[in-house]
Amino acid sequence: MTVDCFNYETAHLYGDALALQFRLRHRVFIERQAYNVPSHKGMEYDQFDNPAAQYFVWRDNRGVARGVARLAPTSVNYMLEEVWPHMVQDIGLPKSDRIWEGTRFGVDRDLDPKQRNTIVKELVCAYIEYAILNGIDDIIGVMPVGIWRAVFARNGWKSETIGPVWREDGIDLVAAKLPCSLEVLHTVRRRTQASNVLQILGADQFLGQDLEAA
Repeated sequence: MTVDCFNYETAHLYGDALALQFRLRHRVFIERQAYNVPSHKGMEYDQFDNPAAQYFVWRDNRGVARGVARLAPTSVNYMLEEVWPHMVQDIGLPKSDRIWEGTRFGVDRDLDPKQRNTIVKELVCAYIEYAILNGIDDIIGVMPVGIWRAVFARNGWKSETIGPVWREDGIDLVAAKLPCSLEVLHTVRRRTQASNVLQILGADQFLGQDLEAA
């Protein structure tokens, strides 16, 4: 399968994928995880949904969104800076086109574990492929400690904490960064057995050539 990657400017090339990912986010983050965030007609959104955001959507053979993730450069307003600044204590809060923030990483819980695992692997692979193609040095974010391990470390991408563990609502959260390099790309591909999953319409030939050469 492939992971669609688009932004507000290119979303029209993917049909209803933008709306589908907002609806999946509502199911994952509001209905299941009880996030206190805005919603409208069954679609979850926040202030970080903006023209700078890149959306990653995994869709099944029927076109149904089953996995979602988001990346945005820290050169614009971002979540760690505005919502969780106290969690970043080991480095300064970045403001750079070479450091991006990952948020809203989620998979449809109605699927069986094997299907969910496949989607996680391909979303992780899409993250590092996008990072390499766009000159990103690090991806930062805040997640439960166990998610950093289960999603990224398990798939060959080790995170580095950038602050202490904070306990929020009974969950241990930590801010961390994911270093991006060709070495990480190769490690993730070996571990996940996935490659060239990223689909950016209008750039397929370039993506294939560039990542095959990596």
